Amino acid sequence: MKVISDTGLLAEACAVLAGADFVTIDTEFMRETTFWPDLCLIQMAGGPEEVIVDTLAEGLDLQPFFDLMANENVLKVFHAARQDVEIIHYLGGIIPHPIFDTQIAAMVCGFGESVSYVMLVKKILKQDLDKSSRFTDWSRRPLSDKQLTYALGDVTYLRELFPSLREQLRKNGRAGWLDEEMAVLTDPATYEAHPEEAWKRLKMRVKTQKALAIMLELAEWREREAQSSNVPRRRVMKDEAIYDIAAQAPRSEKELSSLRSVHQGFARSARGRGVIEAVGRGLERDPGTLPEIKRNKPLQPGAIAVLDLLRVLLKSAAGRHGVAPKLIATVDDLEQIARDDNADVPALHGWRRDLFGKDALAIKHGKLALAVIDGQVSVLAASDIRQVAAQ
Repeated sequence: MKVISDTGLLAEACAVLAGADFVTIDTEFMRETTFWPDLCLIQMAGGPEEVIVDTLAEGLDLQPFFDLMANENVLKVFHAARQDVEIIHYLGGIIPHPIFDTQIAAMVCGFGESVSYVMLVKKILKQDLDKSSRFTDWSRRPLSDKQLTYALGDVTYLRELFPSLREQLRKNGRAGWLDEEMAVLTDPATYEAHPEEAWKRLKMRVKTQKALAIMLELAEWREREAQSSNVPRRRVMKDEAIYDIAAQAPRSEKELSSLRSVHQGFARSARGRGVIEAVGRGLERDPGTLPEIKRNKPLQPGAIAVLDLLRVLLKSAAGRHGVAPKLIATVDDLEQIARDDNADVPALHGWRRDLFGKDALAIKHGKLALAVIDGQVSVLAASDIRQVAAQ
């Protein structure tokens, strides 16, 4: 097992990996007490090369690794890539490309929703992984051989999983589906954290424009405070407190401290003053700059019936094509389609539209129908159903 803590050795290893057909990558990080992830290990495998990079080693420069990640001639294979890519983007300012995510590929190939690495290894490679080290504090040193072996397994088995999944995608003609998903994962906008857009992380629990304006300002203030202090958002202020403050609009330390969601010590602190200032900015905000408060009306009886049909259609389509239902459409997607033919949801775009969306709209307008034939849900032309019924 090669554990690298020297920049020169890292450069040598990355040069070897750059010549492999593909490189499997995983990271170990800690984020429980910070806003930004603390990278603790990088594991890589490609060809015969297998390495662990001790990213906490004194004096280690990760530039050779970032150069490898930016190398367009090297395919990078991850499992559940989003957080790994986010860390690389944060630390190196680059997005790995091209990439292949085995978790998404497995969902496309019918292995279920958000299938775990352990389960995928068991299903495809018929191997049982030792999970006893999964709760390791990766920031602690030294790490035991058992912990390092566990960490390396996240890329060595991945090296065997990737060709199998790639071949399945080739056989079922779904490689293009995965390309659409990878485009999202490699879009820098996916990882950009703009404080002024932090309100989008919150569920709209406000009823008035005044409360909405305050909520937006508080969310932006909390995001900036969490980033600058490098602490989780909840350590600065919980979501519930934001909703409470937005509704009550306290303008003084006394008013802020009277809220059940805020303790007196906070109200007297610098952060308390920051909250009061954010409330003031919210109250002064131009209503024309606020997003619309969307209040979905209850579905009409007809739309409820359509929603029920769409649920059945989704399960049927997922079963017929061997794709995880969650990857095709969410419950919210289905409800929006039931309300609006032109809903801007993934289920009505790209391969999802071909697989499900077109039939969803056709069923909604009576052009297709669902029938149980030989114990299976089938999609038929509505005219065929009417002819059968007339006989």
